[in-house]
Amino acid sequence: WQKREISNFDYLMYLNTLAGRSYNDYMQYPVFPWVLADYTSKTLNLTNPHTFRDLSKPMGAQTVERKCKFIQRYNDVEKTEGELSAQCHYCTHYSSAIIVASYLVRMEPFTQTFCSLQGGSFDVADRMFHSVKSTWESASRDNMSDVRELIPEFFYLPEFLTNVNHFELGCMQDGTVLGDVQLPPWADGDPHKFILLHRQALESDYVSAHLHRWIDLIFGHKQHGSAAVEAVNTYHPYFYGDKMDLNNIKDPLIKSTILGFVSNFGQIPQQV
Repeated sequence: WQKREISNFDYLMYLNTLAGRSYNDYMQYPVFPWVLADYTSKTLNLTNPHTFRDLSKPMGAQTVERKCKFIQRYNDVEKTEGELSAQCHYCTHYSSAIIVASYLVRMEPFTQTFCSLQGGSFDVADRMFHSVKSTWESASRDNMSDVRELIPEFFYLPEFLTNVNHFELGCMQDGTVLGDVQLPPWADGDPHKFILLHRQALESDYVSAHLHRWIDLIFGHKQHGSAAVEAVNTYHPYFYGDKMDLNNIKDPLIKSTILGFVSNFGQIPQQV
């Protein structure tokens, strides 16, 4: 990979596999990074560093204001074992079954999966995945409970961006009827062009030079411990599945709470 003999996409898939991530498990689905921060320009400039997301920081630290809020949250909570108020920056996760299903909701079998996770129906329209730009703004800036990353399909599968099955996904409060996913101006409303340019961004010189920083956060030494604290990259203890020894937890209520937590909110990948 360092010799550029395999693509960034292939290397990320390889790391996901090593870390126990699989297309067969929505709770441990392959995780990919947001690589762009520009969803407003008419044309995409892949030679401008400002076009890209800061890959050295987790989604919760993409803006200074947001980063400070999560640091304050961490400092406000005293560490307690086996409690939901354990000391961490994030109580939500960057990859979970509901995140995966929400991205792919316009395609079966993910439509049925999403509805079953939502109690049998689609979510409120305003909370559905409907716009790449607004999802980026939510995950990087606006929503303190949203630190989601992406899935591999964003780099190769244009079909998931169109409502080809004509599902009735509802109507937003501003009157917008949900259909195809709204794409950035530089995609010209064409899902194939979006995927093409997005893949080019992933394989760009800038991302190639900085991708290892994101890998450190997700799969490497900044995943937990003091390095994670310093990087504003700690999650609730229940997310670290390989660190939780359920056999030593005698209280069945706590054990079921942990299992429910993991199944609903996802798991940190195994450290590679």
